[in-house]
Amino acid sequence: MEPASPEDLVALVRAAARLSVPVTVLGRGTNVLVADRGISGLTIRMDQALGRIETGERFIRAGAGARLAAAAGEAAARGLAGLAFCATIPGSVGGALVTNAGAFDHCLSEVVREVTVVDRAGRVSVLAGPALRFAYRTSIFKEEPLVAVEACFDLREGDPELIRREMDEYLAHRRQTQPLDYPSAGSVFKNPPGAFAGRLIEEAGAKGLSRGGAMVSPRHANFIVNTGGATAADVWGLINTVREMVLRKSGVELALEVQTVGDWE
Repeated sequence: MEPASPEDLVALVRAAARLSVPVTVLGRGTNVLVADRGISGLTIRMDQALGRIETGERFIRAGAGARLAAAAGEAAARGLAGLAFCATIPGSVGGALVTNAGAFDHCLSEVVREVTVVDRAGRVSVLAGPALRFAYRTSIFKEEPLVAVEACFDLREGDPELIRREMDEYLAHRRQTQPLDYPSAGSVFKNPPGAFAGRLIEEAGAKGLSRGGAMVSPRHANFIVNTGGATAADVWGLINTVREMVLRKSGVELALEVQTVGDWE
């Protein structure tokens, strides 16, 4: 289901709770690995109907279905600085909140003022500050069954031209370093403290390793790309092989950044 309004979203969540139907919430599906058997129950896709972006004095309010890059572009056009790093993140605002998405030594928690949420009973509330439990690639949304509806970002005044130039530099770096010519779920593993997952994978000799249609990218070892016909099982098998190789080589146990959803055996 794709709710057409926040009220639709609340009604869907309440109906699912009443019928004891499991609920999975997806934004744009980035950084997600869906099981080959699919997803049981109700899947709610937060699309552009919940993607309104409003600007104010030194802040932006964006619906969970809005593209994060679009919010960054709107901020730049209005001369509001603080979201430039988001230009390289392909997901939705809601999905980015779940993982506290980040890039270039910045993360979303730096600019989030508050988030409107719905719990699985359909109750609406507003969370801010420590209540959001932001940390590296995690948030309260990974711990509790809450759905983000919209977020307000605190920004600062800036020069639109300089902000746009910063965004262009980030995008150019992304094109040079990431395997954008093949489908992928983005970064597979979190960076361990004081290290980079991609470098550890490369040092373990896993760069270019393949299974079925899945391959550890030769361009960036922390990406597993679909070279054609890869199944989720191919990707998952490769994830486990890479993790074992890194553990044997460096003693580091890599933690997943990609989220697995659906009916896994």
